[in-house]
Amino acid sequence: MIEDFTLTCPIPISQYPHVLLAHGGGGTLMRQLIERMFLPVFGTPDGVPHDSVALTLPGTRIAMTTDSYVIRPLFFPGGDIGSLAVHGTVNDLAMSGARPLYLTAGFILEEGLPMETLWRVVQSMQAAAEKAGVQIVTGDTKVVDRGKGDGIFINTAGVGMIEHSLAIAPQSVREGDVLLINGDLGRHGIAIMAVREGLEFETTIESDSAAIASLVLQLLDAGIEIHCLRDLTRGGLSSALNEIATSAGVGIAIDERAIPVQEQVQGACEILGFDPLYVANEGRFVAFVPADCASRALEVMQSHPLGVDAVAIGTVTGTGQGLVTLRSQIGASRILDMLSGEQLPRIC
Repeated sequence: MIEDFTLTCPIPISQYPHVLLAHGGGGTLMRQLIERMFLPVFGTPDGVPHDSVALTLPGTRIAMTTDSYVIRPLFFPGGDIGSLAVHGTVNDLAMSGARPLYLTAGFILEEGLPMETLWRVVQSMQAAAEKAGVQIVTGDTKVVDRGKGDGIFINTAGVGMIEHSLAIAPQSVREGDVLLINGDLGRHGIAIMAVREGLEFETTIESDSAAIASLVLQLLDAGIEIHCLRDLTRGGLSSALNEIATSAGVGIAIDERAIPVQEQVQGACEILGFDPLYVANEGRFVAFVPADCASRALEVMQSHPLGVDAVAIGTVTGTGQGLVTLRSQIGASRILDMLSGEQLPRIC
């Protein structure tokens, strides 16, 4: 006879009745859900959560990642759910310093979806994959009842080759490291919000959605010693830095005056009550590099089309472990917390 058994949930479900009803990603609640439920059960090979996982196979190292895309609206200035799915997956692989090679694509389609819409998305995915130098090699399609799928949801997986010996991960971050970002912040989230809410500005704000793997590979080819990379998607710069500071057990200090935000985006954030440091990006990343090669790394980034506006924004400190501090425009310092939720749901 098989005896009954009980799987004890690592977090008291009664304390989190809202988690499964809330929009996740980029905030404290989702971080708790991942750390207290999924990681204790599934784990990671090296014990450190990252955008993609590095795996060792006989004679080679690969990176692997998976993601799902539920963005609303499906089409937005600067991209659509198809190109976004490719860019997001490629970028997650790039955060391990991997050369992206292959993607999978699973489509969950709502009954009644116009074929013209699906065709536009498929064409966009192929164009984005070709530009990023990857192949979509396998996939799946499912149809759900009308009203159950909001048009299209896309699930992807990606595989890339790791051709370097660096350990690009939070545990490699060291005191004195310089933080570099490859451009202005906040455009993707505000572009989505503008379309979603029917907001009109003097000029159209376009998403920064792009595949940034070629820029990362250019840094590696130049011999830059990269300690850590993180793309600034859900939760924006603030959430990314808080996650790294906590994982690495370091303090991070950044200067708000050094962080580029387009005037149009800044104005929209002020009107809507958002902070651009928490707004999602889809073509931006932060790189942690040793101080002695920061200037060279910045030159390499600025020579690439996706890094023309790259800047240094801060350093890793030996104090305030796990904390991120911000020196504001007026010179005052404050702690930059991680949001408990997410400013903009359904933005990727």
